[in-house]
Amino acid sequence: MTFSAAEEPKDAIVPLAKPKPGRSRRKIKSSSKARVTVSARNTKAHHPRPACKTAMVLALLRGPQGVGLKELLKTTGWQPHSVRGFLSGVVAKRMGLKVRSTKAGAAERRYRIIP
Repeated sequence: MTFSAAEEPKDAIVPLAKPKPGRSRRKIKSSSKARVTVSARNTKAHHPRPACKTAMVLALLRGPQGVGLKELLKTTGWQPHSVRGFLSGVVAKRMGLKVRSTKAGAAERRYRIIP
C-alpha cells in the first residue's frame, strides 16, 4: 500500500540512519579485576612486601601516636596531595582500614590507623 506525503500515516516506520564510520559503539569488556570484592582484596592488602612504600607507610600509621604529614612526605618522597590520596584511596577504601586524622590546636595533623 502506498501513500502520498499528505496521506502518510503518523505511525509509519522510518528507517534509522546508519552510524558514521569510526563512531561505532563498542561494549566495554569487564575484566576479572572489576569483579573482585573489597573483602577479597583486603586479604592481599594487609601483607605488602616488606621494603615497599606501602609497608613503610602502614608501619608508621600503626604507631601509637600515628604519623604527621611531613614524616610521610619525607619517607615516601611524594607530594602532599599524593600522600593524602594514598591514605584515602588505597589505605581506607581499597584495604578497608580506618584512618583517623587528628589535629590538636596549632600542631601538625596526624594520621593513625584505628584497630
